[in-house]
Amino acid sequence: MVSGGCVGAEGTAEPEAAVAVAAEEAVASAPAPARELVVGYALTSKKAKSFLQPKLRGLARKKGIQFVAIDQKIPLSDQGPFDVVLHKLTGKEWQRRLEEYRETHPEVTVLDPPGAIEHLLNRQSMLQEVSKLDLTDCHGKVGVPKQLFVNTDPSSIPAAVTRAGLSLPLVAKPLVAKSHELSLAYDQNSLTKLEPPLVLQEFVNHGGVLFKVYIVGDAIRVVRRFSLPNVDAGDLSNNAGVFRFPRVSCAAATAEDADLDPCVAELPPRPLLEILARELRRRLGLRLFNIDMIREHGTRDRFYVIDMNYFPGYGKMPGYEHVFTDFLLSLDQKEYKRRLGYTSGEG
Repeated sequence: MVSGGCVGAEGTAEPEAAVAVAAEEAVASAPAPARELVVGYALTSKKAKSFLQPKLRGLARKKGIQFVAIDQKIPLSDQGPFDVVLHKLTGKEWQRRLEEYRETHPEVTVLDPPGAIEHLLNRQSMLQEVSKLDLTDCHGKVGVPKQLFVNTDPSSIPAAVTRAGLSLPLVAKPLVAKSHELSLAYDQNSLTKLEPPLVLQEFVNHGGVLFKVYIVGDAIRVVRRFSLPNVDAGDLSNNAGVFRFPRVSCAAATAEDADLDPCVAELPPRPLLEILARELRRRLGLRLFNIDMIREHGTRDRFYVIDMNYFPGYGKMPGYEHVFTDFLLSLDQKEYKRRLGYTSGEG
C-alpha cells in the first residue's frame, strides 16, 4: 500500500478517501435545493418602504427568495423558520432577543450581529478601525480627519479644540449616528453654540463631491454625491457662526451626470476600495454597510473616510435589487455546502 492511505494495492480508492471525493463531487455538481430562501426582516416602516421596493420583491420572487416581516410581539423562535434574518432595529431588548436567537439557531444567518453593529452607532468609535489601517502602498492613501469627542460644557469647547490642535472650520456631528444632521462651525465663538455630546471633525476640502461606497458582502458599488463646497481663507474671514445642514449628501444631489472636473469626479481606485472593504468587513464583522469617502482637493490619491453606516439606503444604489438578491443566494449556497460538510460557511 502506498503511504498516505489514499490508494490500495490495486489502485482503488480507500473507503474514507472515496467518500470524501464523492461528497466533494456531489457538492460541486449538485444544484442548490429547489426551495425558497426565507428572509425574515425586522425594519422600521420607513426603512422597509425604502428597501423593499417592488423591483426588489419582484426579482426576489423570480429567484426563489421570500421576504417575511418579523412580528416583534412574538418570540423569534416561534416564527419562520428563517434562513436569513435581516434587521435594523435598535434597543437593548431587541439586541438581547436577537443574540438569544443566534445562539439557539446557529444555522440562521443574522445580518448583521448586534454587537458588531454597535461599533457604527457611536461616532467616537466608528472610524477607529479605519485609522488603524495602513493602506499607504495600496493605490492611494486612506485616513481619517482629525477629530475630537466633546462631552463637556459648550463654553469649554474652544479651549479643548485648541489643545487638540484642530483647525477651523470644524464639522460637528451628533455622537449617536442615528441622525445625519451636521453643523459647520467657522470660528472659535461659534463652537460655544454647539450642543454636546458630539464629535468635531476637521473639514477637508474635497471639491464638493463625496463617494458613497456601498458594501453588500463581497460586492462594492460607488456613487458620486454632491457635498459641501470647499472653504477658503475668504470664507473663514467673512463667515461666522454655525451653519446647519440636514446631511452632507442626499440621493437627490447625485453627481453622476454632472459636468465635473475630472480630477474631482474620478472614482477611487478599485484595488484600493477592494482592500479597504475587505479589511473593514473582517475587522468590523459586518457585511452590510457603506463608507463615505472624500478625496482631498488638489490630490489624486489622498482619501479620507468621514462617516460609515450600517445597512444604509441601498434603495438609492443603482441596480441594488440584483446585487442584494445575488448576495442572499450566495449565503444560501454557503449554508447548503456547510451542511454537507464541504465548507465551514459563515453566519
